Amino acid sequence: MENKIKRSWQPKKTPIQKEILAGITGFFAISYIIIVNPIILTDAGIPANLSVFATIFSSFIGSLIMGIWADAPIIITPGMGVNAFFTYTLVVGMDLTWEQAVAISIISSFLYMVIAFTPISEYLAQKIPQNLKIGITAGIGMFLVVLGLEKAGIVKSGGSRSLLAMGNLLAPEVILSLLGIMLTLILFLRRVPGDFIIGIIVISILGNIIGVKGSNVPNIRLTEISKYSEIVAQGDFSQLFTLKFLIAIFSMTMILVFESMGILEGLLPVKSQFKKAFQASSIAAFLSGFLGTSPTVAAAESASGIQSGGRRGAMAIISGLLFLAAIFLIPLLSFIPESAIAPVIIITGAIMMQQLRFVKFADFSEWFPTFLILVLIPLTSSISTGLAFGFIVYPICKLVVGNYHDVSKVMYVLSFLFLIQLICESIIGQ
Repeated sequence: MENKIKRSWQPKKTPIQKEILAGITGFFAISYIIIVNPIILTDAGIPANLSVFATIFSSFIGSLIMGIWADAPIIITPGMGVNAFFTYTLVVGMDLTWEQAVAISIISSFLYMVIAFTPISEYLAQKIPQNLKIGITAGIGMFLVVLGLEKAGIVKSGGSRSLLAMGNLLAPEVILSLLGIMLTLILFLRRVPGDFIIGIIVISILGNIIGVKGSNVPNIRLTEISKYSEIVAQGDFSQLFTLKFLIAIFSMTMILVFESMGILEGLLPVKSQFKKAFQASSIAAFLSGFLGTSPTVAAAESASGIQSGGRRGAMAIISGLLFLAAIFLIPLLSFIPESAIAPVIIITGAIMMQQLRFVKFADFSEWFPTFLILVLIPLTSSISTGLAFGFIVYPICKLVVGNYHDVSKVMYVLSFLFLIQLICESIIGQ
């Protein structure tokens, strides 16, 4: 009886408390985008001291739209991979100006909206085989694990010898990361409320004590926001009907539609949220071009917040508000080392990869396309590339084993479109 009385007095988190905690956790997991996105866009010619505001505003507005319109626990930010395509393929590779790349983003996002607000989106989602959906979830999880291990310094580029190599395990930041993984894992396994955020706070404090802090924080002054209008609504549509423009629009549209679909299918805890979440993501992507940045997408790091209990749009709204507050707190980001964020990303990725237990391993025609998605997403750092190979190979495998009736007409069309996408990306990337 005494034990029952004691348990009854234990405080219980309300749903809104869980959403707030999830929003904070998700924000810290993706907060690096505030620094990284402007650095990447600098190579496209967009000044970092201005694109940092575009990154913050697009994340704030996009997350609010997601929270209010879709009531879904998905954080919206300029996408890693999409920003690289914007900068290194469109601008550097195709010799376009950043204003022309913005125009391509706006048109592609508009086409994305057209698909999102018609029955096409749900029809496509329903026709994707279950094993491929599992592969998408697990592939994103593997991508997060690799990203987290790199941030932790546990692995690094292998140079000419291999893709990856072991980092210096005696480096202070790596030791701190390993300590963070153990602490966060213990808190997670013991189901301690606020496990992820506690880990981030403790490791950040320890990091600052021993001199391990964040890095690459641009020197941003709030007064420079007065110049922000210089990159707002600067799309250049003058080359709209050239072959190069049309190929670029097709490729970016495929990336936006299917990367977003893959992430949402993989992350949403309530599948009925998909339609409106897909619509909200498309609106945010469309607006981002006018705000002066590469297209926004659903952040894979939203999984950290979802794992912390996020189930509704309040999580996205909290994260969005934190992005807005970050305008005043950018210098404080230097006090949060990557060693504090990496454990959350690694554990979240491992949780997502548990979905592999539902794959039909005995049927190789089902497993191999799933396998391609699983490995190519992290190896290419591109969700859309992983999807492309998996979707192209799936109908081929089914035809070979005589199970062509298992493949819908939609899958044949998607397979062909993904093939065209890979060809187009190869052409414009030359």
